[in-house]
Amino acid sequence: MSDQTTLYTRALPGGGYVSVEAEVVQPNVHRGHVAVERRADPTRRDGHTPPVIAVVEGPSSASVFHELYAIASDNVSIARQLMRWQAHRNT
Repeated sequence: MSDQTTLYTRALPGGGYVSVEAEVVQPNVHRGHVAVERRADPTRRDGHTPPVIAVVEGPSSASVFHELYAIASDNVSIARQLMRWQAHRNT
């Protein structure tokens, strides 16, 4: 597996950030995810892995980015995905 590359990041209202990261897992197979760091205080982030709210695979990092950007750039989509992530964690 190769190293992950950050393709997009932005600050969230109220603190924290969202990012889109991708990696090459095989030739012509790229995997990306959206991670959401909800903690505004950077010192509280130490030792904490941000929730991954969406994962996509595709033939290129551009195709992966295109699909994940739609989530990462929209606060309502992020909130919906966080609710799904939380519900899955609680089952």
